[in-house]
Amino acid sequence: MSIDSPPVTSNSVDRPYPPVAWLSTGALCLVIIGGILLASYAPRVAPKAVTFPLLGVAAALLLTSVIQLARLREFSRSTFANVFKWALLAYVITSGMIEFAFVRDHTRGSSLVLVTLMLVIFAISVPITIAFTVARYAELD
Repeated sequence: MSIDSPPVTSNSVDRPYPPVAWLSTGALCLVIIGGILLASYAPRVAPKAVTFPLLGVAAALLLTSVIQLARLREFSRSTFANVFKWALLAYVITSGMIEFAFVRDHTRGSSLVLVTLMLVIFAISVPITIAFTVARYAELD
């Protein structure tokens, strides 16, 4: 028994897109590496010669993905915004819980600042990846 389904005729699948999801995922990977490094030293001071460059490159990748996202012409922005806001809410809560764990473990000073900045990138990069992936296959507004 076979079921015939009509072919997908959406032109959004055929349009080329910039690597927004790849860049934001790269930023996520870098802050996860930095977060693991910081967590392995908690509550002691982590080596900043490695963590600051990881944070800087992650921020640059995330900024590049946001710029490319803003320059898209044929893109379902309403779908992106709807998915992004709910994913952002979930990841802000998750980031807040991780931040609380570091504060509870008496992480202070520059290590806490690094963790906080990495968690901000974490909380933004994942929703961008999710929302972009959904919106690129959605019908145009």
